[in-house]
Amino acid sequence: MSSSQTAPAPVPVHTYGGPTALIDYGGLRLLTDPTFDAPGDYPLGDGRALTKTAPSRTTPADLGRIDAVLLSHDEHPDNLDRSGRALLADVPLTLTTPGGAERLGNGARGLADWDSVELRGPGGTTVTVTGVPAVHGPGTRAEVEPVAGQVVGFVLTADGLPTVYVSGDNASLDAVREIAGRFGPVDTAVLFAGAPRTALFDGALLVLDGAGAAEAARILGARRVVPVHCDSWGHFTEGREDVVKAFTEAGLADRLRTD
Repeated sequence: MSSSQTAPAPVPVHTYGGPTALIDYGGLRLLTDPTFDAPGDYPLGDGRALTKTAPSRTTPADLGRIDAVLLSHDEHPDNLDRSGRALLADVPLTLTTPGGAERLGNGARGLADWDSVELRGPGGTTVTVTGVPAVHGPGTRAEVEPVAGQVVGFVLTADGLPTVYVSGDNASLDAVREIAGRFGPVDTAVLFAGAPRTALFDGALLVLDGAGAAEAARILGARRVVPVHCDSWGHFTEGREDVVKAFTEAGLADRLRTD
């Protein structure tokens, strides 16, 4: 294989449990949905609660410099907990939903579909972060958002760097197809999975299951998939081993990175 055909070096992605991952991209350190609180019950504010079953594999203090947080949404404790909210105060920029930016304040910036912001890396690289569609439950956004709230995904691009997709809490393969039509194929897909189910939609999927994540990877043409959001919470009905099984059955196990 010639040098012009050699696959690009993998984008470093470090996972810490739940939806929290650190992406090193263009010299920037970008953190997804920060969750660091201890195991226990976390109220949703409507009489229901979500149960965290395992601790994070890191602490905010151990992460070092964070240049921006990519926050899929702020309304659920399994995506932004108390420790995560405290961390936002020390991060230069939080990118999230338009509604989330209003609630959070403190310089948070909301991204509607296909809105983008340019970030300057320490080496002079310009990284573009584009907000992309996500649907947090079954059905259309018009049906889901009044119940589950807004969610945003992200695509990272830069000259000379592979494209990265961060799904956020998305259950819609139609949204994935739309994203693939604009940005595919992507190099690295950070896919939120875990097949979470609650009474919110009578037990229907709120985020992709393993089979859906495998299909999303196929649609995106993803060379590498990093699954997150598939451990540490009681309402997740699938674990990491289910994601591995689904990718294996789909013939895509070689794309999966689960360490």
